Amino acid sequence: MRLGNLDGRGVLAVEGGAIDIAEATGGRIGPDLQSCIEAFAELAELAPTLTGPVLELDETRMGPPSPKPGQIIAIGMNYREHAREMNLVLPEIPAAFAKFRSALTGPYGDITLPSGHCDHEVEMVLVIGRTTESVTLDNAWSFVAGVTAGEDISDREVQMAAGRQFALGKSFPGFAPIGPWIVSTDEIEDLSNIPLGCAVDGVVVQDAHTSDMVFAVPELLTALCAIITLEPGDIIFTGSPAGAGSSATPQRFLNPGEMLTTWVGTSGEMRHRLVAPTS
Repeated sequence: MRLGNLDGRGVLAVEGGAIDIAEATGGRIGPDLQSCIEAFAELAELAPTLTGPVLELDETRMGPPSPKPGQIIAIGMNYREHAREMNLVLPEIPAAFAKFRSALTGPYGDITLPSGHCDHEVEMVLVIGRTTESVTLDNAWSFVAGVTAGEDISDREVQMAAGRQFALGKSFPGFAPIGPWIVSTDEIEDLSNIPLGCAVDGVVVQDAHTSDMVFAVPELLTALCAIITLEPGDIIFTGSPAGAGSSATPQRFLNPGEMLTTWVGTSGEMRHRLVAPTS
């Protein structure tokens, strides 16, 4: 099952477009995305039987598939090759930080670059499907509604100010795009080896698999949930692989006019045009 956001309403991807969940279920689930995520398990069971008018997928009308997460958590330095290119020692525990919700945006459109030191970081994003309680390595994936694509866009100068200002440097408007689809875990062939990558103006700059993660999803969730409680709709950026522009020699930052394309598994392709600030 693939769940998306069309004009703020939950829709299911079908051949040729999408169907409106609230209409297809007679109002039982939806229309808002939060209620669809909260009923994700039930929706996954119903999805093969749901029918309705097929809606055209206009990219300008598609928003983030979890538009109002209570928490946006990100994980730093969670890929072995990324740590190696940065000449950093692998962390012994997950390095968690926050991205603020005002940074959240959808899978298509423009993203304003506030400076000449902005960087891309493709990430697999987890969307939580139920309140976490007694999370273990064996049951961790059961708390995940599905995965989607994300970019942890970062202003590197702001990020490294004040000793490492991660939350602010990674939370400018548009710096947390996700989408276009949440893919349910039952549709993912190998949860430990999901492909992800991104390209700038058609040139692939990151290309990896989640099998390179230092802390896989079960380890991440058990570590996080030993301290905090996650609720349906919360999202977790699980770390970025090698290939960020700040790691290149010479460094390669994003520029206005470029197109940033991002993909994770079968969640679809995000496309964002990068623009300069308006005066």
